[in-house]
Order: sequence, then structure tokens, then C-alpha cells
Amino acid sequence: MEKHEMLYQHVVGLLNKRGVTIDDIADLVIFLQRDYIHGLTRAEAAKNVEIVLQKREVQNAIMTGIQLDMLAEKGGLTEPLQTIVADDEGLYGVDEIMALSIVNVYGSIGFTNYGYIDKVKPGVLAKLNAHEPGIIHTFLDDLVGATAAAAASRLAHAHPELEDDEAIYQDQ
Repeated sequence: MEKHEMLYQHVVGLLNKRGVTIDDIADLVIFLQRDYIHGLTRAEAAKNVEIVLQKREVQNAIMTGIQLDMLAEKGGLTEPLQTIVADDEGLYGVDEIMALSIVNVYGSIGFTNYGYIDKVKPGVLAKLNAHEPGIIHTFLDDLVGATAAAAASRLAHAHPELEDDEAIYQDQ
């Protein structure tokens, strides 16, 4: 197995271990694109998620974030970082910055997709953001949302005919 495929499988395994499947992320993609790409299937959304997850910068961000969440669950970070990550403090922001490295992969539309999905927290994001005792997803919720936003952006770029402003280009 090639190194690239091994990293992809490792990241998918880490996500699964933390309770997130490709289908969970695909459902977020559908949530983001349902008003723009009618008939978008879970299979098509999942394929785009898989393509995003094959990018090295995405893999690196996910591996790093999950590792930090796991260390925080074990009390393995030094103070005050341990408390900040464990409590998912609102002004911390490093988790969002890491997510933005994923969002950038498919252009500026990813920023708006990510901002929206991070605000409303649909689907698996609500579960990841539940702050259950002993379970820390400070980084994971943002990384999953960013992955969905990037996949949705990839789909948007693949369907430029569906842009809502296409009328401005028509002859009058």
C-alpha cells in the first residue's frame, strides 16, 4: 500500500474511532448544497468528501486535531492549555484556525460554507459539540465541519451552471 493511501486510511480510521463516518460528513455536504444542487445523492457527496480527505494538508490537520483532543481527554496537555482545550473555551480559536487550513483547499466559498455550518451545527456536529463529560472534540467538530465545507465547495465549483447569479451574464 502506498504512503498516500496509508495516510488516507489512517485518517478515515481516526475519524471512525472518534464517531464520525464519511456518510456523516456527506450528510453535512448535502445540508450545505441542498438548495443549490437538487438531487445531490449521498454517494456523490461522499465521493467529494473522500477526495477532500485524500489531500495531505487535510490529513495533517485532522491527525493533529484528533491527537490534541485525545491528549486533552487523558489530561496530557500542560496547563493552562489543558483547561482551555478541555473546556473548548470560546476565545481559544486555534481549533478554527486549523479548520481554515482545510476550508482554503477549494477557494473562498469554503469560508462561507464553514462559517454557516459552524454556527448552526447540524447533524454529527451537534453530537460532537455536546460537551459530554470525558469526551473532548474541541478540534474535531471544527475539522469535520471544515471538511464538509471543502467538499461542498468542490461540488459548487463542479456545478458552475447552478450559480444563483447567472442571470447577470445573459443578454438583455
